[in-house]
Amino acid sequence: MSSELRIKKLRGSGGYVMARVSDEQQTKGNLGGPDLFLAPIGRLSAEFITKHFCNTCEKEFEGSPKIEFENPNEEVAENLILAEKGQYICNSCNSSIAEYREFKKQDEAGDVGSAKPIEQISTPQVENTPQVESVSQVANTPQVDTAPQESVTTASPATSVTAIEGRAVYDENANKIGIAKQVGIDSTQSMVLVITQNDGSEGSIPWKSIKKVGEVILLGNPEEAAQPGKCSCGFLNKDGAKFCEECGTPVQ
Repeated sequence: MSSELRIKKLRGSGGYVMARVSDEQQTKGNLGGPDLFLAPIGRLSAEFITKHFCNTCEKEFEGSPKIEFENPNEEVAENLILAEKGQYICNSCNSSIAEYREFKKQDEAGDVGSAKPIEQISTPQVENTPQVESVSQVANTPQVDTAPQESVTTASPATSVTAIEGRAVYDENANKIGIAKQVGIDSTQSMVLVITQNDGSEGSIPWKSIKKVGEVILLGNPEEAAQPGKCSCGFLNKDGAKFCEECGTPVQ
């Protein structure tokens, strides 16, 4: 793999930066489509960033945005700690251009275990959030012909919550929609990802809508992803095509 640095556009939820990156960093920033993302790469040295664009200002600026970070060293799962979290901030309006989180294993040879137990939601909170009910309530409620409510339960220890708490969640258009909180079960007993949305409220996403889980969580359209010959650019190729007729990208 070449060690040569190339200038690439790295996207974030609030804009992008133009920076010199290595092949290894490009691989980290590729989440399966034609664009590269800043969040999986983490913190870049300001001297490697030549320009940045802020969606709020709707303007491109020369040089690097502000880079703020902290090192909480917080254990988020067995053998997994949140080593660093930070964000790229517009120098003009202080809006966030991108956020990132870096996780490390305490024992590199060991496996990552279940996430740390999440405190049980108190009764008043449940009453204030009509969509949430306990697992036992779901099990004891007789089935009726009416459409089920969008209720989400907190995953029990047996649900095997993976180490995704705190990871940024992006939709298929690379827009940040929230932060992963935990795995849950809805009223149909289907697995969902419970997230804290950008406005602070709680929401849930069907597990089948998750396209890829890495240092960030990327959503996608499961129906589109299942189409054979469908390129990341959106063009539907003939069955058996190895390269996209529209953009030339290898077809998955």
